[in-house]
Amino acid sequence: MVQAIRSARGSLSRVAQRLRGKPDTTLSMSAAFAAFMPPQADLPPARATPLQDTADAGTRPVAAGEPSAHRYRAIWLSDIHLGTPGCQATYLLDFLKHNDSDVLYLVGDIIDGWQLRRGWYWPQSHNDVVQKLLRKARKGTEVIYIPGNHDEGARQFDGLAFGDVSVREDAVHVTATGKRLWVVHGDLFDGVVQHAKWLAYLGDSLYTMILALNRHFNRVRARLGFDYWSLSQYLKHQVKNAVSYINSFEHAMVDEARRRGCDGVVCGHIHKAEIREVDGQLYCNDGDWVESLSALVETMEGELKIVYWTTLIDPPEPATRRRRRTAEIAA
Repeated sequence: MVQAIRSARGSLSRVAQRLRGKPDTTLSMSAAFAAFMPPQADLPPARATPLQDTADAGTRPVAAGEPSAHRYRAIWLSDIHLGTPGCQATYLLDFLKHNDSDVLYLVGDIIDGWQLRRGWYWPQSHNDVVQKLLRKARKGTEVIYIPGNHDEGARQFDGLAFGDVSVREDAVHVTATGKRLWVVHGDLFDGVVQHAKWLAYLGDSLYTMILALNRHFNRVRARLGFDYWSLSQYLKHQVKNAVSYINSFEHAMVDEARRRGCDGVVCGHIHKAEIREVDGQLYCNDGDWVESLSALVETMEGELKIVYWTTLIDPPEPATRRRRRTAEIAA
């Protein structure tokens, strides 16, 4: 018992060092997940996480008569890839501030364990996203976390609830119109991930290079006053083999959904947002937050939509202005 307590304290200490920017190559992904989502019994009554809640810092005041957020019956998010430079955390945080739902599905690759094992990267904006998700759960949103291949370390917690977040291998969502949708990340139907993981790692490294080019490209676009546009997604979908792979993936997903007695499937994994009928089944992919900046939503009437969040409603305050305001407050 004493040894277990010491081990737990050591894991939490290493996570704290990471969040303060101190290197620690021994941190396991399971320890990171456990630290971000501690069990309910260990939480103080007033707060659900020991980390500083800064997710709502800097939110603009809501004008009279203006709705604070758009309300949906359900929201699906996947492929956020927190822990990587390619993650569009600022856009996602802006989306979460202005959109609420009864149920929020996190459909895999939320935290990128593959990249974090290579080198730690965790800016404040990524911490803010985690805090915003946990805050939504504390305020009554049902949050269901379905791990993917990049955060597969969380799969060992299948069936458990951490705080107000439930971890599931998969789920079935029933829409307002009565449709049964199988919700799963989708990597288990990717032959490369399952049978040639070394090739998946190689592809991930090349993909990271393309995303770096995409960031620089969009930085130039922003300076010229243009909205976000995914160069990486455009290049990827010009490749004939990529298009063929996506089509095979879609057919495999709907076939499994049919076998499970569902009317369709909601997945992520391939970073291509889409709603369409495939082989008589409804195929929905909620996209990603490194390329397309997209989410799948269900309205209160049961309509499914893809939402793209390529324009910030509350742009972050420039660092120079933020430092000046902090200095004025201190003075």
